[in-house]
Amino acid sequence: MDKEINILVVEDDNDISQLLCSIIKRSGYFPQPAFSGTEAMIYLERQEWDMILLDLMLPGMSGEEILANISEQSSVPVLIISAKLEQQTKIEALRTGADDYITKPFDIEEVAARIDSHLRRYKRSMDSLKMIELKYKDICIDTEAKAVRVNGRVVALTAREYAILVLLLSSPKKVFTKANVFEAVWNEVYYGDDNTINVHMSNLRNKLAKANPHEEYIETIWGMGYRLKS
Repeated sequence: MDKEINILVVEDDNDISQLLCSIIKRSGYFPQPAFSGTEAMIYLERQEWDMILLDLMLPGMSGEEILANISEQSSVPVLIISAKLEQQTKIEALRTGADDYITKPFDIEEVAARIDSHLRRYKRSMDSLKMIELKYKDICIDTEAKAVRVNGRVVALTAREYAILVLLLSSPKKVFTKANVFEAVWNEVYYGDDNTINVHMSNLRNKLAKANPHEEYIETIWGMGYRLKS
């Protein structure tokens, strides 16, 4: 990494917070613990972060509320680390804008690897698209500022949603299979995890439709994948 990487750790359990901060320091990054939802919001208002590790069960303000706030204002990667094991909870977190969901108790090396992986992919995708403006219909993406406008309105996307949209706009006529999308955006081998892609694609479509309900941007080519709708 070329610059100091700052990671906000939102976790009310002191022992787990210290463990996560230790993992982050060992990887060469800089953690900032926050022990309540209210404290987390103060840190989020003060500065920009390169990543957020977020527990869901917090005093003051729930992790779900914080996630919703982040997703509306930023594309920073958010990794949920929670004891909530219910599948619906995971799906709702991904729909709201989380980029990953790690359950407690967690493996230290796995958490370190996922942090590294998300930061590396995010930086690589952003670096490769610097100084490029992508346009399609009334979508305009300033890849240097990582700003998306639709119908003249700023649309706040998560890091994954942003990466998917940039991928589609980079080749407007191409049909991207789910494997194409997953391997390009997640930079991992695709093993048929349709749910992860479906959740992020649905969320992206909903945000675009909200910005301009009179236009369709992404179409599903059944049995093949996705492409921009002409």
